[in-house]
Amino acid sequence: MSLQQEVDLLRKIPMFAKIEPAKLKLLAFTSERLSYSDGDVLFRQGEAGDAAFVIISGQAEISIATDEGPLVVARLSDHDFVGEIAILCDVPRTATVTAVTNLEALCISKDLFFRMVKEFPEIAIEVMRELAHRLENTNARLREVAGGRSR
Repeated sequence: MSLQQEVDLLRKIPMFAKIEPAKLKLLAFTSERLSYSDGDVLFRQGEAGDAAFVIISGQAEISIATDEGPLVVARLSDHDFVGEIAILCDVPRTATVTAVTNLEALCISKDLFFRMVKEFPEIAIEVMRELAHRLENTNARLREVAGGRSR
């Protein structure tokens, strides 16, 4: 994949969609491209968060540990962004992400992510917007679950 293709990929991710192409080119150039096979773990729940990932191609599952074993809570595919909670909140990983197909990803280190946010404040605004959308979606799902239990 060329640098321009990686920039085009980043533009498809909501939190990067409005960022200038030159800034995305810098992000793509300084990110690491990684390949995973079916069953490979991108990161595990409880680990230190040192990077976020952009799924270029393939699929992965997000699971959390429960007393009954791992519980799959979401599925990731092309253009999804994952791993940002641990680097933004400076907390251990909140879930495990496992490839369920061959998978290609851009790995954005914590240092690079924060450098980009510092140098380009519009990235921080878009990150906040995206996280607010995710929080609202989570709240909506919780309301559905709570509504189902009260019946």
